[in-house]
Amino acid sequence: MFSSAVTTYWKPESAPEISADFTVVIDPTLSDSRSVSVLSVADGRRLLTVTPARAEELALSPAVTVSAEELVRRLAAAGLELNGPDHLFYLPVAQQEALRLEPVDSQTRPLTDEDAPLFDRFTEEAPEDDLDDAFVELDHWLVFGTILDGRLVSAASMYPWDGSRLADLGVITLPEFRGRGFGRTTVRAMSALAIERGYEPQYRCQFDNASSVALAASAGFALFGDWDVVATE
Repeated sequence: MFSSAVTTYWKPESAPEISADFTVVIDPTLSDSRSVSVLSVADGRRLLTVTPARAEELALSPAVTVSAEELVRRLAAAGLELNGPDHLFYLPVAQQEALRLEPVDSQTRPLTDEDAPLFDRFTEEAPEDDLDDAFVELDHWLVFGTILDGRLVSAASMYPWDGSRLADLGVITLPEFRGRGFGRTTVRAMSALAIERGYEPQYRCQFDNASSVALAASAGFALFGDWDVVATE
């Protein structure tokens, strides 16, 4: 369903296909901000990936399993807690093939530094919470926008994520223009170019963001799993 770039990044071959508990994976390459990473994949796998230091702190060994209840207990004993999970969405291979053949709307195009005045006005009009949550920036690796009557009404950007071939994206549509498909069009156009350049578009959003979940589905993304990391100061 998903490309090998997605499955290889997230799921070690040693992990079981189906497990009610979390299989422990020790990864010395994890950053401090991801020293504890919890993944519940839609296919049934549950992975707990930790740095060697965290493994020692939490008394975890590689390839063993730990229940969700036991994980919570060990984190609490160590004075740690998780941020709260995000949904992880990716474009299935079949959707990617369809996307390659899809024409781009004439109102949607890449944005460059020359679009700074247009983008600045957009960020002034966008809700502050959306700007914080979506992390759409003009200087990102890819930036696309949908422009209506000279006004930027939807913008999306993405950047290579964690040194991988995944490209993490964010999208914002101005409130008065929502429900008209502009976000979907912008995301799909940007995703098509990312795929052409050899990257996998990655759509993350919080559990309680119903509008973002709906946009992911309308743009052709499918749920891969739910991901959480240790909270940092």
